Amino acid sequence: MKKTPLSAPDLNREAKLQAFDRLLTVMNELRENCPWDKKQTLESLRHLTIEETYELSDAILEGDLNEVKKELGDLMLHNVFYARIASEQGVFDIADVLNAICDKLVERHPHIYGDVIANDEKTVKENWEKIKLKTGNKSVLEGVPKSLPALVKAIRIQDKARGVGFDWERKEQVWEKVEEEMQEFKKEFNAESGETINKEKAMAEFGDLLFSLVNYARFINIDPEEALERTNKKFIKRFQYLETESARDGKKMGEMTLAEMDAYWNRAKTI
Repeated sequence: MKKTPLSAPDLNREAKLQAFDRLLTVMNELRENCPWDKKQTLESLRHLTIEETYELSDAILEGDLNEVKKELGDLMLHNVFYARIASEQGVFDIADVLNAICDKLVERHPHIYGDVIANDEKTVKENWEKIKLKTGNKSVLEGVPKSLPALVKAIRIQDKARGVGFDWERKEQVWEKVEEEMQEFKKEFNAESGETINKEKAMAEFGDLLFSLVNYARFINIDPEEALERTNKKFIKRFQYLETESARDGKKMGEMTLAEMDAYWNRAKTI
């Protein structure tokens, strides 16, 4: 067996431990004295945690590291808040939470804490999924949350399937699948057929097309969720330019022609 690796020197370790202890102290004081904090439950905090997670995602995409720091703090607060509530119920506390994640990380990194050899990312992920199956998971896909947005869920499903070797061998094969799905989707809207569009079938084919595009993005190392969000932000910026500049020229949205709006849109693209 390999020896447990020594951690790299951490010159600020004491300060970090003191900061975490301070957070636990503040959390305890708020829970015991603040009317709002005293009222919160696991369920009431849930939607706030989701909101904070998306705010962190926004800060990362915008490259605002100061905002990333703030949002990480908000999420850290939520973590200790959940643990504090659970400790009141006698279920677990923050020490249990931290020890559990440490135990899981040690168990799923046998190439670091055991005698397994894994010299690349692919092997590490494959080992991770195999260990999960050995420790009680009935399916590789069990770890994909049901409430994930569909696009993110598609990414996670494909990534987990790849972890056990269920994947295409070459990106060219994936692109062929994209083209195949595109043709099947187009067939549902073939005007020459004279047939009424079957909405359910068309939706199914569109879903297959999106799934295959997500798969191809994965093969060329593009995060489709991030790519789409960047496009969303770009569209918002250009559309708001259209609104602002047209208003400055005395024009109103909804009354301009498409050609007039396109002129502002094209100007926005140059900024």
